[in-house]
Amino acid sequence: QVQLVESGGGLAQSGGSLRLSCTASGSIFSIATMGWYRQLPGKQRELVETITDSGSTNYADSVKGRFTISRDNAKNTVYLQMNNLKSEDTAVYYCNAQIYNRQMRLFNYWGKGTQVTVSS
Repeated sequence: QVQLVESGGGLAQSGGSLRLSCTASGSIFSIATMGWYRQLPGKQRELVETITDSGSTNYADSVKGRFTISRDNAKNTVYLQMNNLKSEDTAVYYCNAQIYNRQMRLFNYWGKGTQVTVSS
């Protein structure tokens, strides 16, 4: 079994910063892509930013220049540094990871989500 545990959400003022962390644990052989998605009430979950095991990133245009994703492969951890936060960044942020088990089967996992609220 694999668990993704997120931390770092909370309340920030407009223009402020927050840093999210997500650590994967359990039956892991290797981790391919890790990333962050967010969801507003009544809306579909949307991509924020992802990073592959080689460091290639993919991000939403809305966070370009403000959010930075990174990962520590030794710790099975992905981070999201969020700067210059805006009220429209308010959402539940979910960690995602695509993980190979020891049988080399690839599975997609989600964390439980962490609330980010930006006050104007």
